Amino acid sequence: MMNLLPLAPERASRLVSAFPKAQVLVIGDAMLDTFLIGRVTRISPEAPVAVVAFERQTHRIGGAANVAHNITALGGHAILIAVIGQDDNGKTLTRGCREAGIEAGFLAADSDRVTTTKVRIVTERNQQVARVDYENDADISGDAERGIIASIRQNGAEASAIVVSDYLKGCITKRVIAAAVELAAERRIPLLVDPKIPHLDDYTGATLITPNHHEAEAATHMRIRSSDEARSAARAFRDRARCDAVLVTLGDHGMWLLGPDTEGHLPASAREVADVTGAGDTVIATMSLALAAGGTFAEAAQLANAAAGLVVGKFGAATVTPGELLGGMSVSAEH
Repeated sequence: MMNLLPLAPERASRLVSAFPKAQVLVIGDAMLDTFLIGRVTRISPEAPVAVVAFERQTHRIGGAANVAHNITALGGHAILIAVIGQDDNGKTLTRGCREAGIEAGFLAADSDRVTTTKVRIVTERNQQVARVDYENDADISGDAERGIIASIRQNGAEASAIVVSDYLKGCITKRVIAAAVELAAERRIPLLVDPKIPHLDDYTGATLITPNHHEAEAATHMRIRSSDEARSAARAFRDRARCDAVLVTLGDHGMWLLGPDTEGHLPASAREVADVTGAGDTVIATMSLALAAGGTFAEAAQLANAAAGLVVGKFGAATVTPGELLGGMSVSAEH
């Protein structure tokens, strides 16, 4: 097993201090996460399910919007390109993006769609009881797709990195991916993809793809239970996807990075896991900022690993600040 050389604190600080100069174009499936929070004191007499006494409701921006939020929380500038519905949830999502400091490059309100929304019923102890999803996952077309592509060209002129956040909810079509790949190649900036396997062949030309271990296994038909297997799967994944680099996230087993000139294992840095929701968003957001700041794949992966270790200690789709990230890097170095 090959562990990557530790990132020196001074170098980590220089990279993070350069995040505010980075402008990242985020394209993908934006979502609204709604939490209905209450107390459970009894079981329903109608069915063997808990009765949740409602106390409060909260909203968080999720999916591609959470990627953009992670970028702004780390000090970078994020421009979001996504599709929402002409509904109240779309308005809530738009407001949440604005409050998070995210620039709306193009939030297309499509009358034929609902805003992708995940409603979670949660106890006061953050235990999830049930989830209800509102979505239309058919591919966008017509004016919505043309608007997305036009916005990629318009808003990408000053971008220092592009992230495609593909949740298979319809925003990421072949034409949309092609526009992102073309722009990245034209401007010679990194293109990072959080993938879905049905679209894998469309990502050809990406700089970095970040599958989780289930996605890597599905794409390669290889089992991943060890670092040697992770290395083999990453190589097979890169060959199939025809990208420059692959970062396989392995949950509590860390990550495996395969770059053009480096590869190795990053042990998980989390001290306490509360919720893994959105951890992949944090990883790709941090990677995009670090690469845009001039970091190597190995340096970016170590920052992303530390960020993921911090965010899983928080409930729901969460973010990390520059101070928390540098503190997390210090803790990792000590261990």
